[in-house]
Amino acid sequence: MTDTTNATSSAHPYDSLTPDVILDGLEDAGFEVSGRLFALNSYENRVYQIGIEEQSPVIAKFYRPGRWSEPQIREEHDFTRQLLDADIPVVAPMALPTGETLGRVGEFLFAVFPQRGGQAPDTSVTDTLYRLGQWLGQLHNCGDTQDFVERPTMDLIQGLRANNEFLVNAGWVPEDLRPAWDSLLPDLIASCKRRMDDAGDVHSLRIHGDCHAGNILCREEQMLFVDLDDCRTGPAIQDLWLLLNGDDVERGQQFGELLEGYEMFRDFNRRERHLIEPLRCYRQIAHCAWLAKRWDDPAFPRFFPWFAQPRFWSDQILSLREQLAALQSPSISLPGQF
Repeated sequence: MTDTTNATSSAHPYDSLTPDVILDGLEDAGFEVSGRLFALNSYENRVYQIGIEEQSPVIAKFYRPGRWSEPQIREEHDFTRQLLDADIPVVAPMALPTGETLGRVGEFLFAVFPQRGGQAPDTSVTDTLYRLGQWLGQLHNCGDTQDFVERPTMDLIQGLRANNEFLVNAGWVPEDLRPAWDSLLPDLIASCKRRMDDAGDVHSLRIHGDCHAGNILCREEQMLFVDLDDCRTGPAIQDLWLLLNGDDVERGQQFGELLEGYEMFRDFNRRERHLIEPLRCYRQIAHCAWLAKRWDDPAFPRFFPWFAQPRFWSDQILSLREQLAALQSPSISLPGQF
């Protein structure tokens, strides 16, 4: 097991992101800060609500050093602004007095967003799913107008292999569970490959990348897509499947509602449904690797203490066995169509 004592006691780049640094960065960017600062829930980056004199507060996101390059972040901003210009409801970064959307203070790149309120959409409501599908169809139409140059492209199989290799080589999987883990991962990867073969050639485009309900705000019948930090090139289904929940029948019905709205604006390749379970498998392994790679950040041992416990890994093996069964079962169907 990784030595978490040394990891949590070592210095971390975010240690130098003090309130003074944050407020100085906003002031240098042209904001008249009031001194009020409130940290919001965020683990990958650091996000704050910051008071502005005689104006509404703003939201400032300080990007994790070393995760994205400056050109990659600028592509995120450009894509978000393009969506906004296309009248797609998205919270886009504000233009700073310099005309840029990206600021810098010390080693930190940051962006400032208008404050927006709301709650996650209730995806059990069919009308909500229909409307989300409509907006996602339009989002993908915009995303398909040009390509990313700097942002990554989703590669499920390579990603599974790389994340598994990292977890094993870094000693995160307990030794007594290694035989079960090591025998399970090749079967998962092989089953993912078979499902991807069922999908065939799939068109890739610029997508939100992490379009779950927590990244959508609803207020007074308005929907807002937020946080394109994970935008990349990938299949359209990646922005749809995270909105599905429940058993197979429920998810099939929800998928049908999403597509009914989606196809008001854009055709959807129905064979992409075969990618849902490989994407779910990838997300599960990637989440483990994400926690492991961030363990030197003091926030992670504090908020995810169970990750370093053997019980977590035995539970993961059970969950991945269930995922293997799902990969070997028929793909999700749409009522009356498959």
